[in-house]
Amino acid sequence: MSQPVLLSTDVLAAWMGVDPTDNSLPNSDTVHVRTRMLSDQLPQQPEGFVSATPPPEPGRLVIWDVRWSATDPTQNHEAYRQGHIPGAVYVSMTSHLAGHGSPALGRHPLPEPSDFTESVRMLGINDGDTVVVHDAVGSSAAARAWWLLRYAGMTSVYVLDGGLDAWRAQDLPLQAGEVLPRIGSVYLSWGKMPIVDTAEVPEFLRAGGVLLDARAPERYSGASEPLDPVAGHIPSAISAPGSDVTDANGKFRSAAELREHFAHLGATQTTGVAAYCGSGVTAAKIVLALALAGVDGVLYPGSWSAWSSSRDRPVATGPDPGTMPSDL
Repeated sequence: MSQPVLLSTDVLAAWMGVDPTDNSLPNSDTVHVRTRMLSDQLPQQPEGFVSATPPPEPGRLVIWDVRWSATDPTQNHEAYRQGHIPGAVYVSMTSHLAGHGSPALGRHPLPEPSDFTESVRMLGINDGDTVVVHDAVGSSAAARAWWLLRYAGMTSVYVLDGGLDAWRAQDLPLQAGEVLPRIGSVYLSWGKMPIVDTAEVPEFLRAGGVLLDARAPERYSGASEPLDPVAGHIPSAISAPGSDVTDANGKFRSAAELREHFAHLGATQTTGVAAYCGSGVTAAKIVLALALAGVDGVLYPGSWSAWSSSRDRPVATGPDPGTMPSDL
């Protein structure tokens, strides 16, 4: 794999200068020394995780808190205000990480490049920064932020493995209230991660591509559809729930385990692999897990909400993939 995608809580704590033996936050005079000392003490990181050394330069670490869930309204700005990782900036899924448009674009379409650039700068990012993103529910929202920043040309972007729960589990400090960042001046370059749009999906499948559906099995089969007006899945898509790539604690399975998991689904380094979900959020988690496994994944941003917006497109139901009609 060419780039690491995950960051452990131990490394983040070290980069912040937090000593796990007392969990105290360093003052501005000692943070640089403590950061380098703590980073040097950490062991080698697992495959797919960024190394503790060298740590980001002082003032170059940005932490994003992306609290969001399609089904849990408590994952919101108010929950962030009640307690978050010190220095973390709140990021809104709907305001910062998604655009707005017709139903044909899906519920969470990609933001316009100029809008996203403005949001990222308002959220405190400059050229050369290292960005750590996390959420509090399974890393799907964090993966969306990771994917968008990578799509926009940033490379030093990592998802905190296990998210806020992993931070809390180590009894590391939390901060209440709001963090208002200084406005940044980052320059972004759009289109650095592969995507497939609705019109391209049938040809992608005919060319032998593997399409993974990251939604829960009951949504894939059509037995339940709480969000979209049409139930079922894209014909030929394979059920690959996003929950399967993380463990009971919300941490990603190892790179070796994920390679085996995806190979079982027919997704390997030699196949074209794309992922979709309901609106392009959980699908980003699958793309991240594929990257951890060393497989280049393609995101279908519009996902099921875009595909099912037209009654003319075929729909499959039940536990089997079905077949994409040849005349599309």
